[in-house]
Amino acid sequence: QVQVVESGGGSVQPGGSLRLSCGASGLNLNLYDIGWFHQAPGKGREGVSCVSHKDGSTYYTDSVKGRFTISRDNAKSTVYLQMNGLKPEDTGVYYCAASWGATVQAMCIMKAGDYWGQGTQVTVSA
Repeated sequence: QVQVVESGGGSVQPGGSLRLSCGASGLNLNLYDIGWFHQAPGKGREGVSCVSHKDGSTYYTDSVKGRFTISRDNAKSTVYLQMNGLKPEDTGVYYCAASWGATVQAMCIMKAGDYWGQGTQVTVSA
């Protein structure tokens, strides 16, 4: 059974940092493009950042450029999202997804994922 699992969420003050982790069982994440998606309270899910498994190319939505960094550790089959300079509008549930076949830009923009995690909550407030 395939299971994608996110971890690392929590509560921080504005300007703080968190690192989210995405792992999986029953699935080799090294063979998939991986994306992080954000769902703010009362809003739809949006692509934050996606990374290719082929060449490591990345995509970031404009609102997180310069603040968030996506990375892969293939030895651990884990994908991270380092979030710095967090803002209240970053609050919400962050989901990790694995995708096969789409470009990283398409994956993030179209919210394309073959396997999804259950999400991890991030709360940014003073």
